[in-house]
Order: sequence, then C-alpha cells, then structure tokens
Amino acid sequence: MTQATKSTIEPTAKPMTTTEASQPELALFDLDHTLLDVDSDYLWGEYIVKNGLVDEAEYRTANQAFYEQYIEGTLDATEYNEFVAQFLTTLPMARLHALREDYIQQDIEPHIRPQAVAAIKSHLERGHDVVIISATNDFVVSAIAARFDIMAANVLATPLEIKDNRYTGKLTDKPNFQADKLYHLEKWLNNKREAGVNYAKTYAYSDSKNDLPLLEWADVPVCVSPDEVLHAHALAHRWAVEDWAI
Repeated sequence: MTQATKSTIEPTAKPMTTTEASQPELALFDLDHTLLDVDSDYLWGEYIVKNGLVDEAEYRTANQAFYEQYIEGTLDATEYNEFVAQFLTTLPMARLHALREDYIQQDIEPHIRPQAVAAIKSHLERGHDVVIISATNDFVVSAIAARFDIMAANVLATPLEIKDNRYTGKLTDKPNFQADKLYHLEKWLNNKREAGVNYAKTYAYSDSKNDLPLLEWADVPVCVSPDEVLHAHALAHRWAVEDWAI
C-alpha cells in the first residue's frame, strides 16, 4: 500500500462533528479483480458448466468469447447479461439460491482479497457509506456483497428482471458497465439526497480501464492491481496504485 493512499484509509480517533455526521463520506468498490482476485461472472459460468447444468461446449465457448471482449473493452454488456440470464430462467428461485450459495462457498470465498476486507472495514469503522458497484448481474453480486457485510441497498449491479418469482432473461435497466456505472450511481445518489444525505468526499476503487469514468468522478481514485491501460493512466494522473493480489 502506498503511503499516500494509506493515509486516506486509516481510522481516525477524531470524533465527527454534527456537520460531518450529516455529510458522510462514500467509498465505492468494484468487485471483480478488485475485491476478488477472480471474475465472479466468468466463474459462475464455469460453475454451471462443471456441474452439468448447461451444455459444456456451447456455453464455455460463448462465455470465453464474452470474457475476452470484456478484457478488450469491446463487450456488448446487454447481450452478455441476457446470455447469462438465460440459464436463470430454467430453474425455480429456491434452487438457484442453493446453487449460488454453493458456488460462493466453493469458488468465491477462497478468492476474497484480505486487503479488500481491510479497506472496507476501515471505511465502515470511520462511519463511511460503502457501496459495491459491479458490472456483474445483481443475482451474483448481491450474495457476494453480503460476505463483505454490505447490505443489498448498497449494491449497484446489472439489474435482471424477475416476474412471478422467476427470472425472465431480460434486464430492467442499462447494464451497470463502463460509463453507465455513473448512470446507476446518480440514481442511487438522488435517493440519498432526497433522504437528506450529501457526501462530503468520495473514494473509488477499481482494477479496470472500464472503470475510468467512475475513477475520474471520485475525489480519491484508487487503482487496485490495475490492468496496463489503467496503470498507465494512474501514473500519468498521479493516482494511488495498490497491489492487493493474493
């Protein structure tokens, strides 16, 4: 952890004033390759393949192609999320939740980054609001966020449609991806403002060039084990760079 960044996230013993309490600070965390050292969306696809829940050759080929597009920054996020959501239409909600719990225990918990846990804990201990903001769908992200003690109201993810307690395979709004993370964030912030909450300072943590709009928006951008493009941008703009790799 760099010295400059460390100073921004260490707990302070100074008590909050009334003004500070009404203007809290906000920390936004990307999920995949930031809080985790894996991609939870991609691993969910691998999980349903290895458990024989989809056709292996067909699904794995498509999933790999979409993942490569994501890395390249060319992903059609709506097309991808509707592809992922198609499997969710095939099973009742209780069965999906059981599968998801097994998936998180087997494939996600071993990949939670200790420094991510520490960073979130530090923000929470200082009374900051913490939000997980991810391009992955809300079926996956909401359950993983609970492992970090983040409530569902503070999860921003790609929203999948549910009707009559079944997934439909469609989205209810824009994918929470690239610049559209700011679209979803602004909707969330508007609700906060209506409740009388205005943030005095914002932090954003991410590994990916896809999150440049989010990082540029934040008062304190922190690049976590960043990809090459983001790393170069961080150096050019003197942003904090941290290595959270396990």
